[in-house]
Amino acid sequence: MKEQFLPQHIAIIMDGNRRWAKQKKISVNSGHKEGAKTLEKIVRYANQIGLAYITVYAFSTENWKRSEEEISALMLLLENYLNDYAKKADTENIKIKVLGDTTILAPGLQKSIKNAVERTKNNTGTVFSIALNYGGRAEILKAVKEIAQEVKEGKTDIENITEETIKNHLYTKDIPDPDFIIRTSNEMRLSNFLTWQSVYTEFLFLEKYWPDFTENDLEEAITVYKKRNRKFGAN
Repeated sequence: MKEQFLPQHIAIIMDGNRRWAKQKKISVNSGHKEGAKTLEKIVRYANQIGLAYITVYAFSTENWKRSEEEISALMLLLENYLNDYAKKADTENIKIKVLGDTTILAPGLQKSIKNAVERTKNNTGTVFSIALNYGGRAEILKAVKEIAQEVKEGKTDIENITEETIKNHLYTKDIPDPDFIIRTSNEMRLSNFLTWQSVYTEFLFLEKYWPDFTENDLEEAITVYKKRNRKFGAN
């Protein structure tokens, strides 16, 4: 696939790990593990075809409502995943970023995040962003508070606040808005993902669960995207 025909940034809501596991009559944790394997395949393929940015929704601010057992298992999986994947990403020239409030995460996971980001920061392939303890509204609230503090300290005038000002206070300040958001598992909502960034994003909702998502599915999704007519408010 030629790079000039690709969207610049694809974001994915990786939904369905738990339902996939239930369907297979295996543990929820096994479903999350299969989802992690799928993620690795898809990011590798995205890098191979020249996609500039790929962002995935790994754990939302609302996911803390799940059972303590599932959360603990998922956090350990994320820590182990980052420890292992950082080496592969570095070898494959993939740059890892993490979006969200990581300050409340366990020290071990915070260390894994820091190491993965540091190890791959100079890579020039696909920028792979993981939204972890991320919520779109929380992100906007964070930006508003930071800007309000700057106004309070006299560093910013209210009259000079623009959309660009807000963008510069988002976790995604160095990442272009997503051209395309794909959600698996036939759920048709954003679920607090990239709320500010997705105002002109194209969407695709797929029935299959995330662990069943393949490189061919990504190819087909991009084909769908190429047929869309993006007007950005114009006639």
